[in-house]
Amino acid sequence: MTSPGFADQAPLTFADTERSPLSIRAKALVFVDPLSRRLREQADALAPGTQPLLILGETGTGKELLARHIHRQSERGGLFVSVSCAAISPQWGEAELFGHTPGAYPGAVSSRAGWFGSANGGTLYLDEIADLNQAQQIKLLAALETREVYRVGASHAIPVDVRLLAASSIDLSRAVAAGTFNERLYAYLCDGQLRFPALRERVGDILPLAEYFLGIHAQRLGIAIPAISLAAQQVLEAHRWPGNTRELENVIHFALLLAGSAEIGPQHLDSLPAGG
Repeated sequence: MTSPGFADQAPLTFADTERSPLSIRAKALVFVDPLSRRLREQADALAPGTQPLLILGETGTGKELLARHIHRQSERGGLFVSVSCAAISPQWGEAELFGHTPGAYPGAVSSRAGWFGSANGGTLYLDEIADLNQAQQIKLLAALETREVYRVGASHAIPVDVRLLAASSIDLSRAVAAGTFNERLYAYLCDGQLRFPALRERVGDILPLAEYFLGIHAQRLGIAIPAISLAAQQVLEAHRWPGNTRELENVIHFALLLAGSAEIGPQHLDSLPAGG
């Protein structure tokens, strides 16, 4: 059974060539629910600009997918470079972000452009920006304000044309108040904010996403795409989805393994916690 309005709402997904090893959460977005339609309108309106954007939302909602959509809509000629700030080394983070020259430190036998250099002319997406340490936050702000970077070991700055899209699953204003996030960097990012509603707030997106994941996994298993019974649809729409889109994909995949090509009913959704 196809959800009303889904036919003309193509899901936003990662192409295999775009998928990063760090992109492990939401795999698809649709814009069917009124809240997500409004989000897409806001994103499309902000896409052509050059100002940094801060995308706020729970883990697994699809913030990186939205950032990729904004990059595509911006028509910037450079690459979309996605970086998990949690994976940036506290010791070598400056070199990872801004690059280094040969011999800048032991083992640095060649120069590296860094994430900023790789995103030159394009978009740099920093996931969970609050995971940067204080020193990295200060250097990031300097690079954004001056539009130039110093590679580790270099004596002169290199101009860069990078648009920053940052994401956070925590309230950065509270991080500022706690002294763990730079107040000036927060003010810089606040020029453009997008709040990504949790999946439980976008009930109209649940069934279209479920059908998309059903089709993807049925194709991989080489079986006919089963229908989702009305009772199962009601269970899916009533669930709170603390894991957001990634949780929904896992639930649908497991239900498909149980049901095969038979209609998916509530009994196939046992992976959902009671009362969740």
